[in-house]
Amino acid sequence: PELRALIGEVAAEQLERSGSDDPRGVSAALRVCFTRLMKSEKKFFVDQLNMLVKRISQEAAEGKDTSGSNGDLLLRLHSQYPGDIGCFTIYFLNLVRLEPGEAMFLGANEPHAYLQGDCVECMACSDNTVRAGLTPKFIDVLTLCEMLNYTPAPSSSKIFPAAQSQLDPSVYLYDPPVPDFAIMRIEIPPSIKLYLVSAVDSASILLVIQGTAVGTSTAAASEMTLRRGSVLFISANESISLHLSSPDGMLLFRACCLL
Repeated sequence: PELRALIGEVAAEQLERSGSDDPRGVSAALRVCFTRLMKSEKKFFVDQLNMLVKRISQEAAEGKDTSGSNGDLLLRLHSQYPGDIGCFTIYFLNLVRLEPGEAMFLGANEPHAYLQGDCVECMACSDNTVRAGLTPKFIDVLTLCEMLNYTPAPSSSKIFPAAQSQLDPSVYLYDPPVPDFAIMRIEIPPSIKLYLVSAVDSASILLVIQGTAVGTSTAAASEMTLRRGSVLFISANESISLHLSSPDGMLLFRACCLL
């Protein structure tokens, strides 16, 4: 009811009436509802947010199930960003929990909010990131509402697995549906003490997550000591020899463009 008060009865009913057989109608209704929410007068949405948080807190204290309102997430976000309009945006987004090794791809203009945990993120070249809430950084609500893609989709359509390389069993490839970039997860087992990071046709960036090694290449003037947190730029058509020194193997991520 608090969200409904913000977007208005007319917009709420329009969204309720829009059916799955009319994707454009759903998108149009979502655009109206989201834009009305984000353009709400601050005092009004803060009052509604406080009412929502109070109600969910009381229900949680009474042992009621608040999952239908994403109660746990709402209360956590409100504790981190009190009075932030972004607390209401969780009702327009899918809540996605990625398991270790899983990946998801988000196209241009798709709204998203990273909540917690560690991940490797790769972006195409871009000159803008537009924010509207849950951030201490610059906010541009009008631009965001205009540029967003409002086409609804289940979270499962955004998640894709890694494919193990047939040439190198240590390499798992995340190949998104765009030509701009790909990610390789390289898991070198403890039994391997000498490993070759193969050359590819594009420049790439290597990130060390676990393990230690000494790296050598024809392009480097000297040996490179690699450990957790090390980042290495690899030129196109350049390979790197790794002499592992850690007993637990290594875990690396490599961002590149598969031409």
